[in-house]
Amino acid sequence: MTSTADRLARQQDREQGIGTNKKAVKLFQQDYETLHEQCLKSGCLFEDNCFPAEPTSLGYKKLGPGSEETKGVVWKRPKELCSNPQFIDDGATRMDICQGELGDCWLLAAIASLTLHQQILARVVPQEQSFIKGYAGIFHFQFWQFGEWVDVVIDDRLPTRDGKLLFVHSALCSEFWSALLEKAYAKYGSYEALIEGNTTEGFEDFTGGIAEIYYIEETPPKLFQIMQKALSLGSLLGCAIDNTSAETEEFKALTLEKDHAYSVTGAEEVHFQGEPVQLVRMRNPWGYKEWTGPWSDESSEWNHISKDEKSKLNHAAVDGEFWISYSDFIKQFTQLQICNLTPDTLMSDEVGHWNHYQFEGTWREGSTAGGCRNFPETFSSNPQFVVRLEDVDDDPLDGKDGCTILVGLMQKDVRQQKRLGRNLEFIGFAIYKYKGQNNVHLGPDVLLRQSPVAESSFTNIREVCDRFKLPPGEYAIVPSTFQPDKNGSFLLRVFSEKKAAARYCVTVTYRLIDDMEVSAFELVEILNKVFSQRSDIKTDGFSLETGRLIVSLLDKDESGKLGLMEFNLLWSKIQKYLVIFNKHDTDSSGTMNSHEMRGAATEAGFQVNSAVLQSIVSRYSDAQYVIDFDCFVGCLIKLEMLFKMFMALERADTGKIELDMQQVCKTIT
Repeated sequence: MTSTADRLARQQDREQGIGTNKKAVKLFQQDYETLHEQCLKSGCLFEDNCFPAEPTSLGYKKLGPGSEETKGVVWKRPKELCSNPQFIDDGATRMDICQGELGDCWLLAAIASLTLHQQILARVVPQEQSFIKGYAGIFHFQFWQFGEWVDVVIDDRLPTRDGKLLFVHSALCSEFWSALLEKAYAKYGSYEALIEGNTTEGFEDFTGGIAEIYYIEETPPKLFQIMQKALSLGSLLGCAIDNTSAETEEFKALTLEKDHAYSVTGAEEVHFQGEPVQLVRMRNPWGYKEWTGPWSDESSEWNHISKDEKSKLNHAAVDGEFWISYSDFIKQFTQLQICNLTPDTLMSDEVGHWNHYQFEGTWREGSTAGGCRNFPETFSSNPQFVVRLEDVDDDPLDGKDGCTILVGLMQKDVRQQKRLGRNLEFIGFAIYKYKGQNNVHLGPDVLLRQSPVAESSFTNIREVCDRFKLPPGEYAIVPSTFQPDKNGSFLLRVFSEKKAAARYCVTVTYRLIDDMEVSAFELVEILNKVFSQRSDIKTDGFSLETGRLIVSLLDKDESGKLGLMEFNLLWSKIQKYLVIFNKHDTDSSGTMNSHEMRGAATEAGFQVNSAVLQSIVSRYSDAQYVIDFDCFVGCLIKLEMLFKMFMALERADTGKIELDMQQVCKTIT
């Protein structure tokens, strides 16, 4: 299980910008600039020991060592394959991606779409790399992986057979950016781990966006307009034909492939014999085998549109790209994927930016892996997250008021697990009207007595994503595997059209559920788990000392633990303290300086003089006189404890107390 210290470290990294596309994390701590400079100084070409030019990098089963498919494979650098290799030759285009002997068309379709957006491409594929200036056999690429951007370093030794690239390649035999990009992506597991997938995975890993899937048999209104708008906003689009579709003679003649990923690269309207016709431009990543029906490269329909329209759209070449009418598109294809980049709304005529919230979590056997609602005894033990929706959408297309959100649940590290024979779990989520108090985890008494207001299907894909429109209010999102006791890590993302608030719901462990009590040790674990995820505050983590102070203040029966009612009281206090802390954090730094402390203490109900304030600053601030949230809470808890003790011992409103030795010892402890 990820430790609290790891969570806090990642939070601090995010606050410093680490993990953003401007300051990517280094995969395996390999720094491109350092390694590149070392190679130039030594005069040796880079050899990547983290992803060596060996059979293990090819695969583990079908492409495993000694397999039939890997016979004759030789790893070669581009300079061994041609006399004048180019990283990018005359710009990176969708024609540079031709599939080789690897079933990763889903990835190549995503790469092809990526080439339509040079600004995004330049982030994924740093453009300054070359086989001439500064060449040292080392290259690097950037991918979004489960909430953060990662810089991936590789050497340029590529698998070949008979002097030709084995996997993806450019139509120009001297261009190598696409082959190197595929290798960098394979470094997360192996080349074989790339076999089979969904184009949305590639879309998201190249952009950090969130992908929606439309099933065309349930075609939403104005889908063509949605496609046009998505393309104009820079979104990435892909499509596929389900393997269950009927394979008639007519279908075979049209040379479309089932269970195969295509890129959608354009959507235009032309006038055919005076009537408007909607057309969709697509590309087969194989680089050949195109649609042969109406509006294909050599079809007669092109002879009946204006010269200007034909010049703008017609492209007749055996390159895998073709036009198809929208009516044929929705007849032949079963699925459309759209990855929202900014992301922007596609369902409204008004372009608006989504607000983004994300949380990491884990399912663990025996504690937080409760399975779906079919398992009522354990369902409520799943992690829970609360989102508060306040403002309804502007100008909804359907004319109905509500708050639009996209919820995506992604299981992590799935390709790395392929080598171990682990398959994707069936995952999904349910959304409930939140009826808890003070952010406390909802128990079975609440969840099992109401039906979810929205829910996803359970599917064994990397990410389950759905769009919902809900009335304003607070909602609890419960992500789970279908079966209980399935270990795994996940990323939950929430995109809201209007600004919302999202937070962890306190996950009370089985110990608290069973005996209704939580110790100081468990309390610190819970507090750190919750507050390490907030971006509006900074914290080094609640200490055991603070946990013991809290228990001492609220433990009415002196059991050394907090019962459920005492825990609820504590959470009310902390929520109150959080509001005060954010209010007096005037520069939104996530911390409070010592000058802001007096006003915050007063608002919390404690009148302190200068001497006491000096003591507080000395005890709870750092060397720069900054007080973070955990110290702020510890300070207020200590003040409340001392104030209560004073009021209990004060005699006749004299403003003075007398303490014997036992009382002094109790005050200290």
